[in-house]
Amino acid sequence: MPERDTVIQLAHAGPSVLACGAWLKNTVCVTRDDKVYVSQLIGDLGTPEACRMLEQTVVRMCSEYDVQPEIVAHDLHPDFFSTQFAQSYAAERGLPTIAVQHHHAHITALCAEHGITGAVLGLALDGVGLGTDGTVWGGELLQVQGASFERIGHLRLLPLPGGDRATQEPWRMAAAALFKLGRGDEITRRYSAEPAASTVEIMLKRNINCPHTSSMGRVFDAAASLLGLCHKMQFEAQAAIVLEQSAMRYICAHGEPLSLPHGWHITPDGQLDLLPLLMQLVDERDAEYGAALFHTTLVAALAEWVHQVSQQSGIVTLACGGGCFFNKLLAAGLRQYSNACGIYMLSAQTMLPGDSAIALGQAWVAQQYLLQK
Repeated sequence: MPERDTVIQLAHAGPSVLACGAWLKNTVCVTRDDKVYVSQLIGDLGTPEACRMLEQTVVRMCSEYDVQPEIVAHDLHPDFFSTQFAQSYAAERGLPTIAVQHHHAHITALCAEHGITGAVLGLALDGVGLGTDGTVWGGELLQVQGASFERIGHLRLLPLPGGDRATQEPWRMAAAALFKLGRGDEITRRYSAEPAASTVEIMLKRNINCPHTSSMGRVFDAAASLLGLCHKMQFEAQAAIVLEQSAMRYICAHGEPLSLPHGWHITPDGQLDLLPLLMQLVDERDAEYGAALFHTTLVAALAEWVHQVSQQSGIVTLACGGGCFFNKLLAAGLRQYSNACGIYMLSAQTMLPGDSAIALGQAWVAQQYLLQK
């Protein structure tokens, strides 16, 4: 058996499936009987070489594990190469396909890894994933049962001024937060070094090229920029990493600050509004203290959000997936709160919490779909 593939024992045997993963940190996955095989990391599918590697990996794994898929799973996004390959592969062989929403797959990857077949609450926190409503998701509270899920809550939406450009330039997310806080007239002054600052202010006021997102990754970006820690990123998740490192330095020197009273608001329809927390950061002069306060308040907010839904639903198993859970302060803090509330928190063990586990989650959904038919 090739060492480069990861083997996971499933809770029960099921039909053979092929899952083609997402766009970033792509892996592919095949199942046979009660085992699932996840490929080595193929990587981001932005180059011809990575796309060819995906194709070759599917051929290799189906051959080496003697897998004849009964269904092919892929991401909901129609423009991903992994989606287009999955649809083409299935069409050539007369196989059905199933589209699996990105954050649903984050949660079901944990279900597969932990052998959970019952209902779970899922907290999926990451940068981006196409939602079932066509908008950009990334801060989702889900209820997952079998091959289906319900979106029972999400972060309050923030605009993305400039669309994808905002995912690389945290100052744009800080500008979006300022605008939502009624302080949009401060954007040009605070970001005078950015030639596009005045344009971004106009875009926000006129709602031009400002798609909205529930992404937790973008909230981290906004916080990092408001504190002056990172305005433009040189590598993926730089703002979030710098924010966590700054918080750790403060905590190591002074201990954890108390969470901000009234630092969040949960709306009747299940939205978690973190704007009160961001408002506190706007005028904070001690960046390391602000970073620590952001983390402790965020953890407390998420814990209350989850606890409310757990009490309403009676579900006490919480699966936490998505790239934001690489953040140790977030993961450890939420686990502590969960334990105190009698909630059993599932986190990635064999797999990582990011997009490299998406194929596993897709495969689990496809299996459950066939078993339920």
